[in-house]
Amino acid sequence: VEVKIEVVIPEKERSKEEMSPNGKASPLIYKVNGTARHYHLEEHPIASNPYHNPKDVVEASVCHVKDLENGQMREVDLGCGKALLIKESGEFHAVGHKCPHYGAPLVKGVLSKGRVRCPWHGACFNISTGDIEDFPGLDSLPRFQVKIEKEKVYIRASKQALQTQRRTKVMAKCISLSNYNLSSTNVLIIGAGAAGLVCAETLRQEGFSDRIVMCTMDRHLPYDRPKLSKSMDSHPEQIALRPKEFFCTYDIEVLTEMQVAAVDVKSKIAVFKDGFKMEYNKLLIATGNTPKTLSCKGKEMENVFNIRTPEDANRVVKLATSKNVVIVGASFLGMEVAAYLAERAHSVSLVELEHVPFKKFFGERVGRAVMKMFENNRVKFYMQTEVSELREQEGKLKEVVLKSGKVLRADVCVVGVGAVPATGFLKQSGINIDSKGFIVVNKMMQTNIPGVFAAGDAVTFPLALRNNKKVNVPHWQMAHMHGRIAALNMLAHGTEISTVPYLWTAMFGKSIRYAGHGEGFDDVVIQGDLDELKFVAFYTKSDEVVAVASMNYDPIVSKVAEVLAAGRTIRKRDVDLVTETPLVFLSFRTGDMSWLTGKGS
Repeated sequence: VEVKIEVVIPEKERSKEEMSPNGKASPLIYKVNGTARHYHLEEHPIASNPYHNPKDVVEASVCHVKDLENGQMREVDLGCGKALLIKESGEFHAVGHKCPHYGAPLVKGVLSKGRVRCPWHGACFNISTGDIEDFPGLDSLPRFQVKIEKEKVYIRASKQALQTQRRTKVMAKCISLSNYNLSSTNVLIIGAGAAGLVCAETLRQEGFSDRIVMCTMDRHLPYDRPKLSKSMDSHPEQIALRPKEFFCTYDIEVLTEMQVAAVDVKSKIAVFKDGFKMEYNKLLIATGNTPKTLSCKGKEMENVFNIRTPEDANRVVKLATSKNVVIVGASFLGMEVAAYLAERAHSVSLVELEHVPFKKFFGERVGRAVMKMFENNRVKFYMQTEVSELREQEGKLKEVVLKSGKVLRADVCVVGVGAVPATGFLKQSGINIDSKGFIVVNKMMQTNIPGVFAAGDAVTFPLALRNNKKVNVPHWQMAHMHGRIAALNMLAHGTEISTVPYLWTAMFGKSIRYAGHGEGFDDVVIQGDLDELKFVAFYTKSDEVVAVASMNYDPIVSKVAEVLAAGRTIRKRDVDLVTETPLVFLSFRTGDMSWLTGKGS
């Protein structure tokens, strides 16, 4: 008896791939402004059959059918590359084994209810299709054919897919550019960060075939912004999220070094700083934030930096090498910059108003453990004080004077004292903005103005995890999801956001991972050893776990993220079960933790 499990193409993808007898694709139709748009095969990129070239195909026996139990994953070698073999609900699935984001081994991740979550940064992938379902990252996983013959499991795969370990979803192209003049677009995206790019890509993935224009104050195409403080000597082309050719292929226009000065929502017109005007049908505002500056004397002098661009980061590294660096603010950016420069600079001093770094975010005990790690790496802290003056010599920074009276030698100063939403240009627009400057949106990323959406660091939105409390979550993963939700609702899908916030920070080759939203936590339950920097911290509020952080304790944060994503509540008394029990969602029983038991990956 031969049982074959073939790759099943989802209906959405199949509609894009089905061919008519004459070799043309059936025309796809997308309605915009009441007008039907048609496009054919040559106008719409079709995902080619990964097995069209026999020389590119490899097939191998990878295990016996009884080698894997339900809920287990295994990394298997096909000779020219590896795949992730998964067994769930009696069925086998095979997908790429590396997360397309930063290459994490997914076999060390968390499997639950038809998807696998990356152990490093929390991206989620559907095990049947390979499609990305939560972020960060842009690409999906390749999926491979699985068949069973004589109790053995075989995988048939494209060699190229095994080597690349990533797959870009099928996307539409614009077919109506000739219908627009330069000052008119269907979708205008202000901001070219993660939210803006994911919005544009999602529109194309959903078959949207009208004009999309992104505009940015930056001189570069969208890039991996977290690397500005984690990998400071990276050049723009090294951290680009997509190559220039990608934007050309899928007709996503990017206007660089273009700043929007005002938005007229009644006329649906964006007015640029240089006077240029662009009419739009749908608008996404994803402008992010603007770094705060110091208010003391000397703040404008040379060699004082906010890290905002790759050029800023590169310049700081060059100037700091073998020199004295002062960093103001023990923020994520400030701490990551301090860690990166510690081995390169002659000295690194960090000035902070609080008495412990990260106290409000990670709590005092975790903050002290991180502080000790920094001190062991030659970073000197000056806590509970502020900068009163920056002194210069021959026009360049010479000293940083603290309010405590201490004077620090400084050749370079990096300021990381927080940021404010970049929404000043919207003050007279009629778009609802709160007292702190954040754009207020609903669960579908819609503002109070029809057709106007907002996403990313500049918004507050209802977080399902915290009973729909309006929150601001200025992190990379969340910006991705905001962009996707906005795009789907531009197309009237009615999709609500329900993701669990997930972030990470990297310092001295170690990472702290974090999931949830711990604002207002009243207790921290710590397991492991803080001194050894191997721990997990559960942040609780009124006996309920609202967030978790860990170092050297993978994949616990991804595990907790999956529990929270399923809408389950973890009580303080149950944290031992969470850390000690493998996670398999086989049966849920309301009101207890029995659903945490079972066999897992």
